[in-house]
Amino acid sequence: MKELSETKSISPAFKFALELGPLVVFFLANRFGERLANAYPIFQDLGGPLFIATAAFMVATIISLAVSWVLTRTIPAMPLVSGVVVMVFGALTLYLQDETFIKMKPTIVNGLFAALLFGGLFFGRSLLKLVFSAAFEINDIGWHKLTIRWAWFFVFMAILNEIIWRNTSTDFWVAFKVWGNMPLSIAFMMFQIPLLQRYALNPEPKAETEK
Repeated sequence: MKELSETKSISPAFKFALELGPLVVFFLANRFGERLANAYPIFQDLGGPLFIATAAFMVATIISLAVSWVLTRTIPAMPLVSGVVVMVFGALTLYLQDETFIKMKPTIVNGLFAALLFGGLFFGRSLLKLVFSAAFEINDIGWHKLTIRWAWFFVFMAILNEIIWRNTSTDFWVAFKVWGNMPLSIAFMMFQIPLLQRYALNPEPKAETEK
């Protein structure tokens, strides 16, 4: 009989759904916030659509992390950190009725990840390797380069979020948060495939050229 504490795995597709789910809830709650407020008086106390979306985002995030724990007996570091920041900044948003806090959440999270990665490299360690060593088998040079790339990507995403929320409408920012951030992250990951192949510990042997 397996111990309850044993780490289990789930399909990549379901893992992706767990991460994307709260964002989709956030988008839908913001879009239909006024209808929810008109139909259910309890939502009127929260404020406008973005505040309703923030509350829904917080609940969906808790559910997502809970499902991840139940199914795998572990919570990945990045979703956990992001979830904690969602709770803190979401609570501040609702309590102070100030949209600034939830809009700055992506900036804080990305800035924090960038600082951690750069800080780890400063002390001679790749924190990315500690988190993803089971997923990718590459040498130390590869981990160093991959860590630098991810750190700068997080810096880019933090700056991009600041530009968008300060210069566009709330609806545009919400749409970008859901339908812009994820595609950019996926595209960035795809561009790292050559690096992963170049520094792989056990590269696949090249097929011999027929004479």
